[in-house]
Amino acid sequence: MTHDTTTATTLVLGATGKTGRRVAARLRLRGVRVRTASRSSPTRFDWSTPDGPHGWDAALRGVTAVYVVPPPVPGPVHEFVARAEAAGVRRLVLLSGHGADDWGDSPFGLDMRSAEDAVRGSALEWTVLRASNFDQNFDEDAFHAPLLAGELALPAGAVPEPFIDIEDVADAATAVLTEPGRHAGRIYELTGPRALTWAEAVDLISRASGLPMTYRQVSPAEYTAALVEEGWDKDDAHHLAEMFVLLERGVAAGTTDGVATVLGRAPRTFEEYVVRAAAAGAWRR
Repeated sequence: MTHDTTTATTLVLGATGKTGRRVAARLRLRGVRVRTASRSSPTRFDWSTPDGPHGWDAALRGVTAVYVVPPPVPGPVHEFVARAEAAGVRRLVLLSGHGADDWGDSPFGLDMRSAEDAVRGSALEWTVLRASNFDQNFDEDAFHAPLLAGELALPAGAVPEPFIDIEDVADAATAVLTEPGRHAGRIYELTGPRALTWAEAVDLISRASGLPMTYRQVSPAEYTAALVEEGWDKDDAHHLAEMFVLLERGVAAGTTDGVATVLGRAPRTFEEYVVRAAAAGAWRR
C-alpha cells in the first residue's frame, strides 16, 4: 500500500551528519514532513540513551518512515527496530557499506552488519543503501586536514576505490524514502562510475585546487599511531585502519549500477566533485 508522503512524517537520524543533513533538506523540498534527530537537533536522539523524555520512543512517535544511520557499535539497532515496529513505523532505509556481504571475518563494519541484520530481519518495509567511500571525506572529514598540510598518508596501495559523491547517496536515500513499495526488500550497492586509487584521487584534488599535495602509503600500524598522536581514541583509530586492511583485499573495488537503478541516471564523477569543491574553496589555505 502506498502512503501520501506529504502528510507522513519521516524521521532522519544523524540529521547533522554528512548524509542526514542532505537527506533532510531534500525531503523538505519535496514537501515531506521531516523530524530531524541527533544529539544536537531539536528532537534529541542518542543511541546510548534509549529511554527517558528524549528517548527513542519520543523520536519515533507519529513517524511513518526512518532514515537510519547506524551507531559505531553493534547492537542498538535491533532494539530500535523493535520500538519502531511498536510505534507504527512502516519503512526503514538504512545506510551501510559497499560490499558488506564480502567483508568476511574482518573486524571492520561489525556495526553496519549488525544494523543490517536488525533491519532486514524486521517485519517492516526496508531498503539498504550500501555506499562506498564518500568523495566528501576529502573535504569534510579525516582526510581534509592532511591534504591542507600537503600530504595524505594512508594504508592504501594500488587497489582502487569507487568513490561516490555523497550528493548521489542523498539523492538515492530521498528517492527510496519517497517511493513507498518500489524499493521494498532491496539492497542497493552505490558507487561512483569508476574506481580510482587514493593516490590518483589526491592528484586530481591537487590539480583542481592548484595546491601541491602528495600521497604516501603507510602501514596500518603507522596510520593508527599517527591518528592516536593527533588525539584520536585508540579504538576508533584502529577501526579506521581496519577499513583500509579490508579494502586492500579488493572486495569493494568494483563499480555497480546502483545509482542508475535507483535514480535513472549515471552517478557523478570524482572530477565533478573535485571541481565543485575546489571552486567553493574547500582546500583553500
